Parts: sequence; structure tokens; C-alpha cells
Amino acid sequence: MPAIPERDGLLNHGRDASGPARRAAAVTPSDAVDLTSYAKALYVGAAGNVRVLTVGGEDGDATTFANHPVGWLPVQVRRVLATGTTATQIVAAFD
Repeated sequence: MPAIPERDGLLNHGRDASGPARRAAAVTPSDAVDLTSYAKALYVGAAGNVRVLTVGGEDGDATTFANHPVGWLPVQVRRVLATGTTATQIVAAFD
């Protein structure tokens, strides 16, 4: 069953980068494929390295967040790279 709009107290509020995400999806790291929807943040469920392409970065501008603990990575991401990512149970939060 889809969400019921009448129960969504934030439905008509503006969305911004610091606001709560409205959707989430498990991430399968890939060296070639961007996320279906760019993430406003990632949740790392099992600690490790997270290598990403940010929304504003070029394909060659990957960034590694080394030894990232379990928790939120508040960076807008378009791709989580398989090469260099050792963290697991990654979830993308987006609008």
C-alpha cells in the first residue's frame, strides 16, 4: 500500500539538504553506475572505508572516507564505488 498523504505532516514543507530524507534504499557499490537517485546522505551499517563520487565531483574525483564508523555520512553522493569501499550495509537517504 502506498503512503497516505493525510498522515504526512511534512508533505507540503520545503525540502533541503539538512532536512529529513523522504526515501531510502540499500546501496550496491559500483565502479560504473551512479545511484538511481543521488543521495543526500549515506548510512553506514558496518564500519570500513567508503569511496564515493560526490554530486559535485567529476568521475576522476573519488573521495575515500577511511575507517568510517557505523553511522551517518552527511555528504551528497552520486556513486558509491566498489573499488576501495570496505564498509557494508550502506543505505542511501534521498528525497
